[in-house]
Amino acid sequence: MQFLLEEARVDLAKAEKQIRKQHGDNCEKHLIVTYGNFAWVYYHKGEHEKSQTYLDKLEGIKKKFPTKSPSALHPETYGEKGNAFMKFFHQYNEKAKECFEKAVELEPEEIEWNKSYAVALYRTESNLTSFEESPASRQLRRVLELDPNNAHMMVLLGQTHNDYKEYQKAEELMERAMKLDPDKPYVIQHVAKFYRKIGKVEESIALLKRALEITPDSSFLHYQLALSYRGKTANNREETEDLSGLRIQHLEQAISLKPSFVWARVELGCVYAEIRDNRKAEEMFKKAIEAANDSNEYHQIAYLKYANFLLYKERSVPMAVVYYKKGLQLENDTFDWNVCARTLEKIANGKISRNPIDGEAFGILGYVNQMRGDTRQAIECYEMAILYDPGNEEYLTALCDLRLSLQ
Repeated sequence: MQFLLEEARVDLAKAEKQIRKQHGDNCEKHLIVTYGNFAWVYYHKGEHEKSQTYLDKLEGIKKKFPTKSPSALHPETYGEKGNAFMKFFHQYNEKAKECFEKAVELEPEEIEWNKSYAVALYRTESNLTSFEESPASRQLRRVLELDPNNAHMMVLLGQTHNDYKEYQKAEELMERAMKLDPDKPYVIQHVAKFYRKIGKVEESIALLKRALEITPDSSFLHYQLALSYRGKTANNREETEDLSGLRIQHLEQAISLKPSFVWARVELGCVYAEIRDNRKAEEMFKKAIEAANDSNEYHQIAYLKYANFLLYKERSVPMAVVYYKKGLQLENDTFDWNVCARTLEKIANGKISRNPIDGEAFGILGYVNQMRGDTRQAIECYEMAILYDPGNEEYLTALCDLRLSLQ
């Protein structure tokens, strides 16, 4: 416990240094959350005098910057809490969005909170039908009203246009952003990603190489470059092998720089599967799942890609079904969730076409409908599964639970 508390203290000291560097003389309100955490850490370390010191600092900030009511929080409190969620916990983007929304409500003209709120909306947005319907697009435009030359917001707005197939407007914004900040890696990587998506692979590769010259230790840039090489057309077998080699090289570098990089491990597993090195592919997919378990995020993509490998490369249908099912146990209504569901249905329907009394196939369909929330259809499928496989406890338990849920 003491070791963890000391690690936390060191991290907080780094955070304080960064905040002072970023905000200069106006840093006090931005230190509210950090000082509160310092007080908590020192209290649990048994260093009560130091804990009290930070509580006194907080009291001083409160007197210097009073809020509208005694119970109200400073916008910086919400903002810094949101920053912590965004920086350290990708699975908490929704919570970060809520924090920044409150900060913007308290300080509507503050560029920093508006910008962070826009990023959080961009990260969490899904399943919308039009650009105008998108809260992220509205907030990104709001930031550009406050800060017209913000290249970061410009490329995110461009990506949003691209998501809704408004390619011309997207490209205009990307080009403007590049003129404003041609040497900023995060701008370059967004523009490169856009070019890759619209088929301008050579331009994407050139930009990413340039970005890597500026920040050679960026795991994300190595990953993006590997994706761009994947999209490059090879004219012969030798070029195909060369491109596979480059993809492996950059993915291995990305993983070396960031061992917890689940997406890079998944992509490397896919490359090995493509070149028919199934042993290395299997090893990498399992490591991707381990990394997802350690970081508690990105399980779904790891399960899906491993299941695809088991189904299409190893021809192991039973094991593939196991991992597609694991994918369905996570957040639903995502692209990956729907791929898992459709593939399981395809497997089950294929089995039924070959054997109309295949209990396992009806069990698979029951499970998919259960996870989808279609209780009545799930019950029908499980009833068929039990009819053809009467002793299966898994189906009996599921059927019992589903019937109880309707009462």
